[in-house]
Amino acid sequence: MSDMEIKTARFNMVEQQIRPWEVFDKKVLDLMGAAPRHEYVPAAYRNLAFADMHIPLVEGREMMSPKVEARLLQALEIQPTDKILEVGTGCGYLTSLLAQLGASVYSVDTSGALSQLAGKNLSEHGVDNVTLEVGDATKGWDVHQPYDVIIVNGSLPSLPEALCENLTIGGRLVAIVGKSPVMEALLIQRVGQKNWSDVSLFETDLAPLPDTEEPKRFIF
Repeated sequence: MSDMEIKTARFNMVEQQIRPWEVFDKKVLDLMGAAPRHEYVPAAYRNLAFADMHIPLVEGREMMSPKVEARLLQALEIQPTDKILEVGTGCGYLTSLLAQLGASVYSVDTSGALSQLAGKNLSEHGVDNVTLEVGDATKGWDVHQPYDVIIVNGSLPSLPEALCENLTIGGRLVAIVGKSPVMEALLIQRVGQKNWSDVSLFETDLAPLPDTEEPKRFIF
């Protein structure tokens, strides 16, 4: 795509996909309207970088559609001082958005290949407040806890209790939970030492993170 085609496609993505999907947060709209999404997308799908679709990555993983990313970011209300945990790094695009909204990002993926790809993409775009780690954070990631924000970049069969307990008091978590073809995007907020609130945001369908077992279901 030429520079003009990219500019037009990105504008249309915001105005025809993201904004009509009830995303009105100016920070999120401005960020996604400027971010070079096409430079993170696998080369085979670069012409579809701004399309309303989940884009395949390696190992059965998917890059979320732009409107899903935007709705989740809006729901999290990320502040400039927030410490963020991303469960599933993918290609690094969502990681880069989180890094621009918050203070620091710890992004964990089970795939060393994806972590390496994301590191290359982030380095090329000068994103320097991200720590990439390889491992399974779906069961919680205690190393840097507590986190102000947690986002799961991929779906889970149900929400693990340990992940919710990694939040600070007042912290927010978004995850897509359930089984195909109908899954639910949830916003969880920790409102006390042993108390959480939950809000259903929307229904969607997204490839699961690998090797996720049915964990103990979290009870609010």
